[in-house]
Parts: sequence; structure tokens; C-alpha cells
Amino acid sequence: MDVDLAANIEQVRTQLARAAETSGRTAADVHLLAVSKTHSADVIRALAQLGQVDFAESRLQEARVKIPELPSRLRWHFIGHLQSNKARAILSLFERIHSVDSLELLQHLARVSAEAGVYPKVLLQVNVAGESSKFGFAPSRLLAQLDEILAAERLQIDGLMAIPPLAARPEISRPYFVQLRQLRDKIEARSGIRLAHLSMGMSNDFPIAVEEGATMVRVGTALFGARGSRLLR
Repeated sequence: MDVDLAANIEQVRTQLARAAETSGRTAADVHLLAVSKTHSADVIRALAQLGQVDFAESRLQEARVKIPELPSRLRWHFIGHLQSNKARAILSLFERIHSVDSLELLQHLARVSAEAGVYPKVLLQVNVAGESSKFGFAPSRLLAQLDEILAAERLQIDGLMAIPPLAARPEISRPYFVQLRQLRDKIEARSGIRLAHLSMGMSNDFPIAVEEGATMVRVGTALFGARGSRLLR
């Protein structure tokens, strides 16, 4: 399959803007994250030349090769499962971590951040459907551990992330997006802190996520095409 990056990003931006308007916002209120895992530095550079700034990777080994080859103006987000022994390396490469999925990991990340002298931006990953195959805080556990979570002062915790179950139709994901937004609102009301970001929605359902309040959407296939696709230059 041939991929026209310019056409794809224009289509995604149009869909995002329409969904934002539906929710009473503008496209500027939503960050489009291009999920660039498995794609080469050349392909990422081509999308960056079309104005894309935010990119997301899920594998440290792959990211640490590509990121130094690319323009420093790009912003990098880590969206994969974070293993504690890789925390220091990930902190050195990524501006934001979307996948802090347990209190133990959060506390480890805070310790490593203090040693490294950094204050990373992080999102708390929530397992909204209680799937055994997915990482993340159960909503009830997140609320129960909230005081301990917020005690990790070294981390800039400013939102939640979720990956709903795979669904045949985008609309099926809507209740999970609503659930994440409501959980965010409950945490804000209980703690008095502001959680500005909801990272939710991918290629198949990001317009629904934006309608329900997403501030970050993680889009890969809709931009880059399926694996094995050939970029049109």
C-alpha cells in the first residue's frame, strides 16, 4: 500500500477539528501525537516537515536510535509499558510519559527523577475496562492510593491515559472515554489539583475521544498506513 503522508495528516487534522468543535473546543485544544513506532527516522522527518511536532514511541531500544537523528524541536512522548530498569534512559529521551501504571512504578520514577535532577511530566494509565491483558490502575485503586500518588512531588502529574478494549465500531469506545473523563473530574474535586490532560483515542476512534474531552490523541495507522506501507514522496 502506498501512503500519502500529506493527505493523511490533512484528513486526520480535519477529523480532529470537527470533533473538537462538537465538544465546544478548537483543534488547538487537542494535541495530535503521531505514533511512530516501527517507522524510520526518514518517515518521521517527512511528517515533521508537514508541521507535525508531537511523536510517540513505545519501545526504548527503537527510540534511542531514532530520536538523536531527528530535529530537536520535536516533542517525544513515551506510551509503552515502562519497565523500572529503563526509567532513567526514558527520562533522558522523552518529554512526557503516558504510562505510569502503578504506585510502585510511580515511586520508583520519582526516586530516579530526583537522582537525575529532573521533573518529568507524567500521566497515570488507567485500566478502564479491567482487562487482565492491560496494565494500569484500576479506577477504585487509583482513588484509594491518591494521597500516596500525589505525595510524589518530583513528578508533574497532570492527567490520565487509557487504552479501551479493541472494538469493531468506534462508538463502542465512547463509554470508556466518558469513564476516564469522569474519573479525572472526581480526582480534581477530591484533591484540588488540576489534571489538564486526557490521553485517549487512537486511529480507529480518536474523533469519539475528542468529542468526550481528549486533549491528546495517539494516532499511528491513520497517518503512516499499515505496516509495510510505502511512503509516497
